[in-house]
Amino acid sequence: MAFPATVFRRAVTTSAITAAIALGPLLTAIAQAIPLTGAGATFPVPLYERYIAEFKKNNPDVDISYQGVGSGAGIRQIIAGTIDFGGSDAAMTDEEIGKVKNGVILVPTAGGPVAVIYNLPQVANLKLSRSVLPDIFAGKITKWNDPRIVKDNPGAKLPDSDIKPVVRADGSGTSFIFTNHLSAISPSFKSEIGVGTAPKWTGNPLKGKGNPGVAQEVSRAEGTIGYVEYAYAKQNKIQTAFVQNKKGQFLPPSVRDANKALATVKFPDNYRVFVGDPDDGYPIAGLTWLMVYKQYDNAEKAAAVKKFVNWILSDGQKLNPTLDYVQIPPTVAKQVLATVNTQVKP
Repeated sequence: MAFPATVFRRAVTTSAITAAIALGPLLTAIAQAIPLTGAGATFPVPLYERYIAEFKKNNPDVDISYQGVGSGAGIRQIIAGTIDFGGSDAAMTDEEIGKVKNGVILVPTAGGPVAVIYNLPQVANLKLSRSVLPDIFAGKITKWNDPRIVKDNPGAKLPDSDIKPVVRADGSGTSFIFTNHLSAISPSFKSEIGVGTAPKWTGNPLKGKGNPGVAQEVSRAEGTIGYVEYAYAKQNKIQTAFVQNKKGQFLPPSVRDANKALATVKFPDNYRVFVGDPDDGYPIAGLTWLMVYKQYDNAEKAAAVKKFVNWILSDGQKLNPTLDYVQIPPTVAKQVLATVNTQVKP
């Protein structure tokens, strides 16, 4: 049966109007979504991706994106004003803060351990002492069967082969946390290499971009050793070493022992702290921060940033342990929110 053209046109028009009415609120919400762009540290990428996904469920009016490009790049972009918020595992220096035209607030969001990963299939539970670990990455211990490594690993089948360190190719807060610890326990490492997001490594270590790059370099060749954030190592089932702490204990990376290490950290008014050689727990641990402006050119963006930060430091903190990150103490979170809510303005 054929329908007259006028009937067909009327039906199409009616369907279009019905669809427009049904989709109207959705289209309006999409059109009005406030975009926030962030970039920086790779250490918290799995956590930030989860934050964003969960936050969007109840806040469709805010459209957030975050790129893990390294802490150094995040700091540079905040200074340049090319992003709405940044991420860094290395707290900004006074000099860097002074370069931010619109002012900046450091918002601690999580903590966690940095794992030492290695590729020696025949050696499980490799132990690395406080004197050995810095010297390996300073190029002073070059063989796996060095007597100092053998001493801490009785019975292990340590090969007579070269140690091949793997470090980050990009500016990295993970490198900052790692070198901050090695500098705290080794004066020679501190003077020769020092603390930084992009250290000037001695020797000629292999390099990988981001946690995935370092992990890939370690996985492809026996005798390699590197460092990545713990959550990444755990999720990808990468072999990790036992590291000696100030008490003399050899501990694998874990959230529980990172919590012990960070439990006594005292936060100053600017929330910038450096965990070098904690008295207890897993010793290579640090914090990660969001960097938000004090002044935004757009009132809606200022409000959206506040909303996101308030969610992160309340409901969002419940997600931290599920992804192997340490939570920010509630008292500290409360203080940070008071700062953000009073100082972030359009």
